[in-house]
Amino acid sequence: MDSAADSVFSNSGVAGGDGRGRDSFFLLARIKLPGSDAETSVRVRNLSSGGLMAELPEPVAPDSTVQIELRGLGWLVGRVAWQTEGRAGIAFDRPIDPQLARKPVGAGNAGEGGPRPMRFPGSR
Repeated sequence: MDSAADSVFSNSGVAGGDGRGRDSFFLLARIKLPGSDAETSVRVRNLSSGGLMAELPEPVAPDSTVQIELRGLGWLVGRVAWQTEGRAGIAFDRPIDPQLARKPVGAGNAGEGGPRPMRFPGSR
């Protein structure tokens, strides 16, 4: 398969990524769609400093402004750049550090001395 699609869809170059500065993974997020204050859970499939691709529960018009909450980053504002077959590309209004969203839940700051040992009931 020698075509442009080979380079577009290959994952060579960056471990866990596609060589274009984004990582493919699975992350749950919350989104507020236009015209609603309700929060809906969505699956984020890839994330870069400039945007993400998520599975949306309903169609959203391109150029619509949305808010999305990502673990480690909080609420971000972006616009729908494209949408097809239940998935949409969302471009952020400002660049982010995508590694912050990959930080393990409950992980402390680097200055806190690293991970804490597990505690079990009855142990000191």
